[in-house]
Amino acid sequence: MSKVLREITSITDKDCFYIVDRHKSEFTWPIHSHEEYELNFIERGKGVCRVVGDSIEEIGDYELTLVTGDGLEHGWEQGNCHEPDIHEVTIQFSPYLLGPDLLARNQFVSVRKMFERARMGVNFSLGAIMRVYCLLDALASKEDHMEQFLDMLKILYELSRDKDARTLASSAFAKSGHDRESRRIGKAKEYISQHYMEEIKLEDLAAIVAMTPPAFSRFFKQHSGRSPMDYIIDIRLGIAARMLVDTSTSISEICYACGFNNLSNFNRSFKSRRGYTPRDFRALFTKNRVFV
Repeated sequence: MSKVLREITSITDKDCFYIVDRHKSEFTWPIHSHEEYELNFIERGKGVCRVVGDSIEEIGDYELTLVTGDGLEHGWEQGNCHEPDIHEVTIQFSPYLLGPDLLARNQFVSVRKMFERARMGVNFSLGAIMRVYCLLDALASKEDHMEQFLDMLKILYELSRDKDARTLASSAFAKSGHDRESRRIGKAKEYISQHYMEEIKLEDLAAIVAMTPPAFSRFFKQHSGRSPMDYIIDIRLGIAARMLVDTSTSISEICYACGFNNLSNFNRSFKSRRGYTPRDFRALFTKNRVFV
């Protein structure tokens, strides 16, 4: 299978970030990935289709998404948007711009956590967008580069405080770990990641962490926001989505390899949680691929 376009960005070693502020009527850049972090703002783009990993959604009038995952596929497609004047601001910056020593400081805790979440893509709320709108709108035209850098820090800090921001791609698709979770939750998730292709019972997971099934179920949901069984389905679907993108394995083979016991259930679950059938999801990525 061909590879999703790997973008070589225009950032040099002497640049803090690269900004493109443009007005356009259509989106033509294919789904792609790159090492650099990217903050993308779109105004008057209602109906545009946003793809971040295995998350595919139609955006509204305002869109602001941060992607920090190296290799996480993302892109914006024309979709159902017919607006003749779409405003887009794309900001790309090195993952080393704010080094680990700086991000470890107390003042940067929220920014560091935002960067970690954005390995799966983070979409910001309308309220957060409005709070940084003026800074974003004027950023590219700033003549004083130090002021421009400070404004960028303000934008990142304000966005890091958005309590309504949403994570987009699944952790299984984005290959994102869970380094800072509780020991019990970590043990359960590690077991799931190793046995997702098999039947996993609630009793099995509870026994691993020495809890009763009801207590474990409540504990897991309290810490992860999902029931253990919902989490298992999400992991299986994330791995299935990755296989649909990265391999030519048949859909039926992917179904059973990911732990689903019949094709109809797999298709139904995938469509319900991803908005596309497995076949249509694969076709979306295939048409945006380039041969290398």
